[in-house]
Amino acid sequence: MQGFTRTAESLPLASSRDVLTDVLRRGAQHLLATAIDAEVAAWIDGHVHCLDAAGRRQVVRNGYMAERTLTTGIGPIAVQQPRVHDRRPKAEAEKFTSRILPPYLRKTKSIEELIPWLYLKGVSTGDFSEALAALLGADAPGLSASTVTRLKEVWVQEYDAWSRRSLADQHYVYVWVDGVYFHVRLEENCRPCLLVLLGATADGRKELIAVHDGQRESELSWSQLLLEAKARGLALEPRLAIGDGGLGFWKALPKVWPTTRTQRCWVHKTANVLDKLPKATQPGAKNMLHNIYMAEDRNTAERAFDLFLTTFEAKFPAATQCLDKDREELLSFYDFPAEHWRHLRTTNPIESVFATVRLRTKKTKGCGTRLATLTMAYKLMESASKHWKLLNGAKLIEDVIRGVPFKDGIKVVAA
Repeated sequence: MQGFTRTAESLPLASSRDVLTDVLRRGAQHLLATAIDAEVAAWIDGHVHCLDAAGRRQVVRNGYMAERTLTTGIGPIAVQQPRVHDRRPKAEAEKFTSRILPPYLRKTKSIEELIPWLYLKGVSTGDFSEALAALLGADAPGLSASTVTRLKEVWVQEYDAWSRRSLADQHYVYVWVDGVYFHVRLEENCRPCLLVLLGATADGRKELIAVHDGQRESELSWSQLLLEAKARGLALEPRLAIGDGGLGFWKALPKVWPTTRTQRCWVHKTANVLDKLPKATQPGAKNMLHNIYMAEDRNTAERAFDLFLTTFEAKFPAATQCLDKDREELLSFYDFPAEHWRHLRTTNPIESVFATVRLRTKKTKGCGTRLATLTMAYKLMESASKHWKLLNGAKLIEDVIRGVPFKDGIKVVAA
């Protein structure tokens, strides 16, 4: 303890944060060196039986390799890896490769993930040097705007491979659909519409199925997306599709997935209905709409639905027609497990994904090209997917797959 105190006292004057970082870096350097030494020792001990005619070991240590510097979250750490020499004939000799310190590693995984995270969250390439210096220290090497440029080229390849992956044997019980428009700075009159298909798997996970570059939210664009998914092996049709009522998706759906039922988003429908009412009337009307989709059973919802129509149809027929024309599609969720209702009543699962993408494009005033927009959106959604939670009542999805009937959210048990 005294030795440590004297060592700390002998450090040059600096902020407490700098002193702590230095101590952590030294400790990490020691732990890394110890771990690699142990890994090399275990490898050599595993070849103790390899002897020459004179009984001498053939697999031995042979000094150290050249020192290299790793860029980590607590700054640069210098490390030297022991060299292993296998003196057996070339045909028998084995090459030692450290699993802890792979060849050519220069940045830890956390740093590799930090760079795209900064870019995707809105830091422009020109501000990278300043941002990274603040996070990792001024002496952090090899981190610059050019790194992002190279990463974006890799993202294009990743998106291309992902968009061509096989969907055979996949079963998405529910799908959420939506489209969002983006501004492209370097292409005149270009506002690509990204069509996104999000699915719920048989084990209750939310999974990004497709991100399609469409001209607009048209029937043709949605048909292309669904047909491509089918051509890649998605043979089993979802039980329910959830989306905004204005999408061309609803015209494309029965032509590709004829058995899939439909559910209109209550958030979008509420906004559309209220838009056709005077502002003074909107708070009360909003509560009445809330009473419909939050009812505990379909009969109660139907009565609340009729009450809304009776209340407003005389003075505001446009509002009641907007609601009534999608009556059946707005109440489809009652035929599915009650635990799933919060996920099925709205497109919130997919809207939260778009929120991340919109945040990035708002900060950067749009991407430079159409391809950059597509790949950036894909990477943002992929990043967001790591934090998606399971659906409530995930175990009940198996019942939905088997076609077990549900009435008002409760499983119907045969007598």
